[in-house]
Amino acid sequence: MITTDHLRRAVAEGIITEIQAASLDRLARANPGPDTGLDAPRDDERLRFVSGFADIFVTLGLFLFLGACAHFGLSALGPAPGYPLIAALAWGLAEFFTRRRRMALPSIVLLVLFALAVQSSAAFGLAGAGTTGASWPTLFDLMATDRLGPGPLIGSGLATLGLVTLHYRRFAVPITVAAGAAALCAVLLGLLLVVAPDLTLAARNALFIAAGLGVFALAMRFDLSDPARVTRRTDIAFWLHLLAAPLIVHPILGTLTAGGGQAATLGVLAIVLGLAGIALAVDRRALLVSGLVYAGIALGSLVREAGFAGSTIPLSLLTLGAFILALSAGWHPLRAALLRAIPRPLAARLPHPIGA
Repeated sequence: MITTDHLRRAVAEGIITEIQAASLDRLARANPGPDTGLDAPRDDERLRFVSGFADIFVTLGLFLFLGACAHFGLSALGPAPGYPLIAALAWGLAEFFTRRRRMALPSIVLLVLFALAVQSSAAFGLAGAGTTGASWPTLFDLMATDRLGPGPLIGSGLATLGLVTLHYRRFAVPITVAAGAAALCAVLLGLLLVVAPDLTLAARNALFIAAGLGVFALAMRFDLSDPARVTRRTDIAFWLHLLAAPLIVHPILGTLTAGGGQAATLGVLAIVLGLAGIALAVDRRALLVSGLVYAGIALGSLVREAGFAGSTIPLSLLTLGAFILALSAGWHPLRAALLRAIPRPLAARLPHPIGA
């Protein structure tokens, strides 16, 4: 029995191409044998975080080793030369754990640490900040002292974009595309701050939403190119959706939640329900997850207004948990009903359309 996991691993190891994997998946679905299990319910949003406990064990070692190296390097050298050391170590470790061992979780962790180290190194170098007074200086320390201006933001974003591109060409870790997209967003924000600083600050929520929609469109491009979700493109799409979600959701729901009042509360809940519909249509839960915190705040407000102030948190969590469980239990039937309700040409392009 050949499963989707087998196909994806075969692609990762270079046994077959992504096109061949998609063709084999379509063939298996069109002609499932009586005992293949391919007709059983399956998770359409699979993502390989761990291939075994070895992934967790190695990740623990990476945090201990790189954490200690970061402490000694940043304390002795400062942020500008210290962070390149962390980036170099992350790249070197990826040569073994990513390129040779193909370990999922360590590869994700090493890429994230590499990208953060590159951006931090460039930002501190361009800001001319040898130290911030912190034992472990970060970008937040630069922002707190108003030294992360447009120049360092643009320069660090370009450096990160360029180096994560090289990292992807070398290791092809799916989350790398999302890291590059985040760096590009930082570059564009820095350019806008140079051209129109006052307007950019006044319209920052709209800019974050626009950036989120752009990342969401890129994620959908990867999703639509792999509707069977058997190639690396579906993992790339997952991480892009995870990046797009807070960029879209936080400015909208954060503003409504801060406004207060029953109308704002109901507006938050209506938007969360709308996000649930979009999540069902594209079969991605990231957008909905990003809105759950605001849904909990809105539910808490309704509970207090209903006179149950002493049980606000338990009742909010109970309602929110029941909603998540009900949606999870009925995800596939609800999605099937939604796809039948939208225009057939559009439904046919979405991942796993009815009749596929």
